[in-house]
Amino acid sequence: MSEHQHGYIGNKDDYLRRLKRIEGQARGLQRMVEEEKYCIDILTQVSAMTKALQSVSLGLLEEHLSHCVVDAAKQGGDEADAKVKEASEAIARLVRS
Repeated sequence: MSEHQHGYIGNKDDYLRRLKRIEGQARGLQRMVEEEKYCIDILTQVSAMTKALQSVSLGLLEEHLSHCVVDAAKQGGDEADAKVKEASEAIARLVRS
């Protein structure tokens, strides 16, 4: 393991549980298509899965900001600038998705 611990490490088990649940939702969606379920029912499940992924994304972003970005900001300099830029780009990707 590296020296630096990522901000989400304290909640790693929670994230893994949530991602496994999302994985199950994806398998369920595949099954619904295979079984030719009603379009609206499939879309409802896609929406639920999307919201679950957004929740994971926002949690990881919050942890990144409060841990990695704050630590870099305390140090200042190029590292701080790089972490803020990286976080801004991640936020932009989430907003576009």
